[in-house]
Amino acid sequence: MPGKENTRFYQEFNDDDDEDDEGNTPSQDSFDDTIEELGHEDPNNIIAQEDDIRGSSPTMRFSKTCVKNVFTVVLIFIYLLLTAVAVFLAYQTISDFLEKLSQPVMSVTYKEVDLFSPPGIALYPGNAQLLGCRHHFHNYIPPLVDPGKPQEGDCEITQVNYIGPFTNQTARRAVVVRGPSDVRNKELVFMQFSQNETEEDFSAITYMLFAKFSDLIESSNKSEFMRDCERNYSMWTFSGGFRTWVKMSLVKTSGKSEEAVEFRQESAVVKFNDKRPEAQQTNQLFFAVFEWRDPYMQEITLIVTANPWSSVAILCGVFMALFKAANFAKLTVKWIIKMRKRHLKHKARELNQIN
Repeated sequence: MPGKENTRFYQEFNDDDDEDDEGNTPSQDSFDDTIEELGHEDPNNIIAQEDDIRGSSPTMRFSKTCVKNVFTVVLIFIYLLLTAVAVFLAYQTISDFLEKLSQPVMSVTYKEVDLFSPPGIALYPGNAQLLGCRHHFHNYIPPLVDPGKPQEGDCEITQVNYIGPFTNQTARRAVVVRGPSDVRNKELVFMQFSQNETEEDFSAITYMLFAKFSDLIESSNKSEFMRDCERNYSMWTFSGGFRTWVKMSLVKTSGKSEEAVEFRQESAVVKFNDKRPEAQQTNQLFFAVFEWRDPYMQEITLIVTANPWSSVAILCGVFMALFKAANFAKLTVKWIIKMRKRHLKHKARELNQIN
């Protein structure tokens, strides 16, 4: 009957299905594989992967942030070190400039000349008498004729009386002789003095050299001129009974505001063999020779080695370095603040996801 046939067909269908289930029905694993192939995942696996990502992402982010922070600290330290070096360099540059400015160095040059300006030879004979004064050339002095007696002379001589410049205010009498000028022909001035040696404890005549004899002749106040010379120039002496040969050299020193002239000298002393009668030997004789040592005039110039332009250039470089360092520090601070805000933003986002 129809109902029984349907029941039997249903049972056969079920049996066929059972057989198919036993032989051809896929397992759970193959079903999962199929789902994966289709691009779907099990919800449990998705949750597990999300947990792994959440666990690993903060660690990686922390390591990158740590490296960046360490790198930033190192850069800040390097720039602080460079800034300290720049400040020290600026201080050292300014100190060197001020030191060189206050302590100029001397530059020595030698100028060759054919003629010197005739110097002034100021002699202070005291009680001694000038017997003769002559110009000679080529280092030749003729033999003495009647030593101790007045001789013919060709020197230009000026006598000046004045009051000494120092505290004792003593009266001074200077016999000023025009000195030699022709250095190429070995011009010299030979002078002879006589003094009664019984009147003095020591037999010596003091003399002084100044730059130009013409300055005295052209001066309107010769006494004041000689007073200034005695205040500024050195004094020397030559002794009786000898021939003192003085070789002069001129040194000009140019200072910051003035120019100074100084004489340097070398002297050689030779004993005079007195052949006069004994009655005349009571008068001590003095012989002096003045000539130029060589045709070179020494010039000393005070030079300030501090170069303002080089110092300004160094300071500009230092200030540029300081400006760059300050700009970098500002950018670094901004970057740190930005990274801090980003870190707090990510942290808040993670907390919201966990909640």
